Amino acid sequence: MKLSHLSETLIGSEIVKLGGEIREKIRLGETIYNFTVGDFDPAVFPIPKDLEDEIVQAYRNHFTNYPAAEGNLDLREAIIHFINEYEQLEYSLPEILVSCGGRPLIYSVYRAICDKGDKVIYAVPSWNNNHYTHFVEGEHIVIEAGPETKFMPSVEQLRPHIKSATLLSLCSPQNPTGTTFSKEELEAICDMVLDENVSRPTGAKKLFVMYDQMYWHLTFGDIVHYNPVSLRPAMKEYTVFIDAISKVFAATGVRVGWSMGPAEIINKMKAILGHVGAWATMAEKKAFEKFLYKNKVIDSYMVEFKSKIEERLRGIYEGLTDLKQQGHNVDAITPQAAIYLTTKFDLVGKTTAEGQLLKDQEDVTAYLLNHAHLAIVPFYAFGTSRTSSWYRLSVGTCKKEDIPMMLQQLKTALEKLR
Repeated sequence: MKLSHLSETLIGSEIVKLGGEIREKIRLGETIYNFTVGDFDPAVFPIPKDLEDEIVQAYRNHFTNYPAAEGNLDLREAIIHFINEYEQLEYSLPEILVSCGGRPLIYSVYRAICDKGDKVIYAVPSWNNNHYTHFVEGEHIVIEAGPETKFMPSVEQLRPHIKSATLLSLCSPQNPTGTTFSKEELEAICDMVLDENVSRPTGAKKLFVMYDQMYWHLTFGDIVHYNPVSLRPAMKEYTVFIDAISKVFAATGVRVGWSMGPAEIINKMKAILGHVGAWATMAEKKAFEKFLYKNKVIDSYMVEFKSKIEERLRGIYEGLTDLKQQGHNVDAITPQAAIYLTTKFDLVGKTTAEGQLLKDQEDVTAYLLNHAHLAIVPFYAFGTSRTSSWYRLSVGTCKKEDIPMMLQQLKTALEKLR
């Protein structure tokens, strides 16, 4: 059957493939420590009770009709209050767009800005930029970041590629790495973008930045989240933010996301999503609008929520560090933000107790799943080279009491390798 070129050339998700294997093992009765999901187990990380109550009340008040395509006026006003209160950013109503989570907003940014053949710059590992660039038939300019920069792209890596580029896709805190831009590095990137846009002739398409900050509330220790517009106000003309309720309030299924950006771009994104119909539901919008004004409730929730996430990340990080000190070929980057731990399993070339050679990273991934019962996502699922020995470990569904047993099973599996 002949279908569209787009559908025929879409790349399947490695995460979905791995998820199928995990579900089958669980169905057969195996205990699997599943750290693959960028989601939250509501039994471990419930949404704020006040938000839940507001959602229930909104349905009881029969808010079940069509919402405004760009987001209800009262919700956009609440988002303006929220971002000003917590980020000291000032945006007006025409500069705010609401959707059912972050994904439609990212899609509409690509569609609003990029034409076929336009250069799109993104670093790997990163979440889904390769697929969105494919959607718009853009030219992929891929920067492979490494552990020396905590897997964040540096200005030196980006600079050679910005001439005639249309979109620079950045994410901080980063999915899948849980790492962040430093103030100095992001300032240097912003200065590079501003200089490039000044140099372009009148009427030429500018270089825009999509800044995905979905996890920006979830930073730990002395890590500070920075954004382009706060660091360089002139970047407001060229920056489109992606944000949502999904991660900050463990509300991935509630589906309310928002963008802030130049009114002209936001208006085009609104037109695109109006045809797609990707608006957030009316009741959730009404509930979230009321919730965003409850600063004390939000602050209290965030203290406990962040503490639970950090406790899990640090517990696993310390366990992996201990295994490294025992001589095993594992490593991890100190937790900085989000719900992810960047881990390394450099086991290619090892032989199992059954005599099987781990000849590539796919064999390593399978060994960890089958022998340590540990499910994690390889960075090659996020666009890196398939030889990369780094992985994303997500704690969104992690029960604290499972961590010691998981580490013990991992240690046993590692000790069997030769």
